[in-house]
Amino acid sequence: MMNYLVMRRGMKLACAVAAASALVFSMSACGNASSNDKVALLVSTLNNPFFVDLRDGAQAEAKKLGVDLQVSDAQNDSSKQQDQAQNAQSQGAKAVIINPVDSDAAGPAVAPLLSSGMPVISVDRSVTGEKVTSHIASDNVAGGAQAADALAKSMGEKGEVLILQGIPGAASTRDRGKGFKDRIKKYPNIKVVAEQTANFDRAEALNVATNLLQSHPNAAGIYAENDEMALGAIQSLGAKAGKDVKVVGFDGTADGMKAIKAGTMAGTIAQ
Repeated sequence: MMNYLVMRRGMKLACAVAAASALVFSMSACGNASSNDKVALLVSTLNNPFFVDLRDGAQAEAKKLGVDLQVSDAQNDSSKQQDQAQNAQSQGAKAVIINPVDSDAAGPAVAPLLSSGMPVISVDRSVTGEKVTSHIASDNVAGGAQAADALAKSMGEKGEVLILQGIPGAASTRDRGKGFKDRIKKYPNIKVVAEQTANFDRAEALNVATNLLQSHPNAAGIYAENDEMALGAIQSLGAKAGKDVKVVGFDGTADGMKAIKAGTMAGTIAQ
């Protein structure tokens, strides 16, 4: 069975570039952007290659535009991210780019910023309950559907499937899960037998996948809502990865691409 690399509209670096540009344009309404203009980039975690790429893209664009980009890593802690949002305002940031840890928790975090008139742009994950200045992301529902098609084809359109979910409360978790589960219903001989969160984390996915596979030894496919979890599942599977059990991830990271070339991963949704 050939491997499937499912490509989706480019977002990874483009979203950071577009976000930085939009912020500069918003500041330009009151004058040209300068090196004194601070923009805060609040990242959910830098323990994920996808968000490292996002940070790098934003930094490169900020350098071109002459903007002082201040990067904060929330380490997947929504309370810490809320503190970082408050600090951004007190430290003189003129705009904020936020990649929420938790979409629901991000609303109260950015509400004071929006009330003060500060531009706020959300990236990859939306902010629940607040109308931000702009939201830049791929269509995660469509991506989830493409992941379902890729996994189904790699499995011969039959068998049991496990789902490794992302961070509860994150919009990307909800949307990627919805897209996948809605589309997989098109395949009558495929059944989702279990789903559990692994918080977008490789090490946690290793443990979760191990437990799920013990409970469901006949599973023939795993859908992981990001590549980091897919790689954890592959580690758990050992020699079965890509042979007895097909794995599809999400994000199109460098490590995910390597796994596809190695034959242990059936596909990834590249943003």
